[in-house]
Amino acid sequence: MVPAQRRADPPGQRTERHPGFLDRFLPRERRQRGRPAGPRIAVVTDTAAAIPHSWVEAHADRLRVLPMPVMIDGQIYTEGLDDVETALALALATGATVQTSRPAPGVFQRAYESLAAAGYEHIVSLHLSKELSGTVDAARWAAGEVGIPVVVIDSRTVGLAQGLAVMDAVLAAEEGLPLAAVEAAARRAGDYPICFVVPSLEQLRKGGRIGAAASMFGTLLSVKPLLAIQEGRIAVREKVRTMPRAMARLVEISRAAADAAPAGARVAVHYFGNPDQAQELRAELESSSRGDVLCEPLPSVLAAHAGAGVLAVVIAPLADPTPTPLPGDSAGDADAEPEQATGSADEPETAD
Repeated sequence: MVPAQRRADPPGQRTERHPGFLDRFLPRERRQRGRPAGPRIAVVTDTAAAIPHSWVEAHADRLRVLPMPVMIDGQIYTEGLDDVETALALALATGATVQTSRPAPGVFQRAYESLAAAGYEHIVSLHLSKELSGTVDAARWAAGEVGIPVVVIDSRTVGLAQGLAVMDAVLAAEEGLPLAAVEAAARRAGDYPICFVVPSLEQLRKGGRIGAAASMFGTLLSVKPLLAIQEGRIAVREKVRTMPRAMARLVEISRAAADAAPAGARVAVHYFGNPDQAQELRAELESSSRGDVLCEPLPSVLAAHAGAGVLAVVIAPLADPTPTPLPGDSAGDADAEPEQATGSADEPETAD
């Protein structure tokens, strides 16, 4: 299986980016310095990770990103293959029925088998929170059907909190680090806080990601809660009365989390249908990020529940203020480093 090819971005959906943006975004000590011999480890994830397509293409030899289906009025769209962003934006505006589902277990099995056939000895498979999707269960079933070891990890999060951990795991594998180090990089996903605000809680309520009472509270009292992923679920972090105040608190909390990281932190921004607001938020957080602030549309499988106008911030603290020694460095041995609100499974299961 090869990674899905993303269609051209709809006008106004994706923010501008300069050449070499992702090279500057990734911390210098983690950039690839060649590909020394080591255990052949591949990494698998899903499109909820929001990894930029250009980065996926550049690392396609060992990274597989499995598309997650989005159903709009009964028609299935595949993220990365179909123009799901445009269809979803129209559906959210018109109140059409929107549902999501996990990749089928057979999709995982074929991906794992293709990597085994390519000569990989181990696979690390990192996916969005089990509390929000049945994706991890499908991956674990498929892992038992293939002939090489597959470590399936529940990221306990979503979006670029998941995606940055995937990227670090891929870089660790490319650097020839041992399986324990690749796993450790992947497992850090749950340590990356993600906070977000939405203009309306209705889509989250429809998708079963928050309770009806919480949705009604926000609607009737004009409360714009600051939401977060906590213990793998969507939870209300703060209750704020206006959208401007919610945005101000999002900036304050994000800056505080980034500035508190001893080694510094990477910062990423998500949005859907509101790139201008995302650029403003990005500018507000630039001084708190180790490298450029990565700004990516929320994947359609997540935007289907968050709704249009969502803004989210991911804070990814760096692991160590000291650069990680790589194989061949005289500084040390790189092999020394080794690990409330919502509904659960995707709907409808018949789409798997």
